Amino acid sequence: MGQIAQIWRHPIKAHGREALVQARLEPGRALPFDRQWAVTHAATKLDETAVEGWQHCRNFSRGAGVPLLQAMQARMDVVTGTITLTHPKMPGITFNPDLPTDQEKFIHWVQPLTPSGRPQPTGIFKAKNALTDSETVSLSIMNLASHDAISDRVGRPLSPLRWRGNLLVRGLNAWEERSWVGKEIRIGSAEFFIRKEITRCRMTEASTRTGMRDADTLGALRAGWDIQEMGVHAVVTKAGEIAVDDEIKVLS
Repeated sequence: MGQIAQIWRHPIKAHGREALVQARLEPGRALPFDRQWAVTHAATKLDETAVEGWQHCRNFSRGAGVPLLQAMQARMDVVTGTITLTHPKMPGITFNPDLPTDQEKFIHWVQPLTPSGRPQPTGIFKAKNALTDSETVSLSIMNLASHDAISDRVGRPLSPLRWRGNLLVRGLNAWEERSWVGKEIRIGSAEFFIRKEITRCRMTEASTRTGMRDADTLGALRAGWDIQEMGVHAVVTKAGEIAVDDEIKVLS
């Protein structure tokens, strides 16, 4: 039986991460404030008819094309609505992503991280629910034993934060989470449906310390297991509380 080892949210899609110790979950919704905002770019074409404000990830700046974003850290103050971002290449910034003047300040701050030839950041978009990679909003679960197997394949330790998961879990066999697809699980007092595995992108190749591409994670997945997936999408089906050290129970 596995347990939650770490809980992480990413208030602005691809731009930083912060650790939590507990959270209240609601059916059909993401971890509170996870991927609530995203950064538009010069090639963004939003679908104004999209349900719940969800938009395809190609419309936003991501680590697949801007690897330096992987080294960003975040901290959100839910009382003031501000987010503080830090990066090893520049001084930190605190701003309110809902205020136009603060959005301009943020865009000026983040632009130097985007390589030349890539669409430059232009603004901040807010979703009604969450800007997860799939329109079916979910949390992402990463098995630390599977991550360790990938690190072994690469030949050196890697940070599990490369996968930008919400729930990092311990106490399982490597790849055990793949057998959960199509099943229901319980963590704390919340319940989830495991919808599918997560197809990975090049953001995972970049270091969470430097933002430089330094590990062929996708190549390791293909060579070791003939897959491009790591982790699973978990859709909340029953409201409840989760916390670090909560046990995971497979229900069906």
